[in-house]
Amino acid sequence: MLKKLRRALKMHRIFIAQDLKKLMEYKLDFLTGALGFIVYQTVNLLFLWIIFSSIPQLEGFSYDEILFIYGFSLIPKAIDHMFFDHLWNIGYWYIAKGEFDKYLTRPLNTYFTVVVEKFQVDAIGELVVGIALMASTVGKVNIHWSGLNVLLFIVAVIAATLIYTGIKTITAAIAFWTKRSGQVIQVFYMMNEFAKYPATIYNNAVKFLITYIIPFAFTAFYPASYFLRGDNPLFNIGGPVLAAAVLMTAGLLLWNKGVKAYESAGS
Repeated sequence: MLKKLRRALKMHRIFIAQDLKKLMEYKLDFLTGALGFIVYQTVNLLFLWIIFSSIPQLEGFSYDEILFIYGFSLIPKAIDHMFFDHLWNIGYWYIAKGEFDKYLTRPLNTYFTVVVEKFQVDAIGELVVGIALMASTVGKVNIHWSGLNVLLFIVAVIAATLIYTGIKTITAAIAFWTKRSGQVIQVFYMMNEFAKYPATIYNNAVKFLITYIIPFAFTAFYPASYFLRGDNPLFNIGGPVLAAAVLMTAGLLLWNKGVKAYESAGS
């Protein structure tokens, strides 16, 4: 097992190095993407500032607490974006065009080779912004960073990342039967926008949806609530772990079934 892990990590480094070489050939694409991300996040933060210029709190959360939740939401999203973004291509055209064939010829697990083939450098900007927003709230929000809380923070971030990846894996795998599922991924993935704000501001239907059906609320609000208020660690930290385990297990099972059902592009 350890030998296989070392081999997988070595292959991961090789794939990342090759992708970075390709990226350097198209520097303008990277700069354009980075600029677009900065503009997008600036608009979102301006929106928050406008809201809190009129009201002191939002469902009991102060401006700095909302910034903490917002920053927290960007970290797992950035990690997923960085390492697992190639799944989008499976949904959009790799199955429909038969380009998935190349993964079947490699002596590696197909899921592994798909996810390591692309490394999204522009996600580093997303990660930096998330960390910066959380850091900006230090001393302004009541969080006790004990050794246990630091460990729980790491666990929560990993679990939240796998929630993103699990949802993306499930929706991408649908393409093995439908040939294209890019729009399905888009519809589900866009619901992560709800994660940037307290789930308590939404009506019961939306809150139930983003908690128990498409559990993006577990990628930010619930774990952040534990660190901000110390509320219900079993639900706020255990919930993301359980959701991640269920989604990744379902995603990988569906992926393996899809690979067996794959028919290539035809003539």
